[in-house]
Amino acid sequence: MEQEKHTYYLVHHQALPEVLLKTVQVNEMLSKGKANTIYEAVEQAGISRSAYYKYRHHVFPFYEMSKGRIITLAMLLDHVSGCLLEVLKEIARVNGSVVTINQNIPYLQVANVTVSLETMDLTVNIETLIQRLRKINGIHEVKIVGKE
Repeated sequence: MEQEKHTYYLVHHQALPEVLLKTVQVNEMLSKGKANTIYEAVEQAGISRSAYYKYRHHVFPFYEMSKGRIITLAMLLDHVSGCLLEVLKEIARVNGSVVTINQNIPYLQVANVTVSLETMDLTVNIETLIQRLRKINGIHEVKIVGKE
């Protein structure tokens, strides 16, 4: 089956071969300064340099792919004063730039909310932001429903 030149897949880390996971680990070590050279990083990760060079531009965490894009989050919130405000405060804390907000009329004291945000200046990755949002009192669900 011939694939389009730029076809991408979102794959759970448990399904990836170890060499791909270690390639991501090497990239993280280099970007965070935990290794000064590629040689040092591949030694620490336990893969060959040739394997690293083969995959280094082809595998990366989801949050890197979402950097600089518009992400749309769908949330289920209790209809209580200040709940949406706490969501917006958390997005602002991590330098997210809100593009749109849509809140449906609450039904049974629960409201569906979608927030689209620009991810260019985020100080955390999108997964971390979602984890923080889920910890807010009154938030029942947070998930990514779209990206541009």
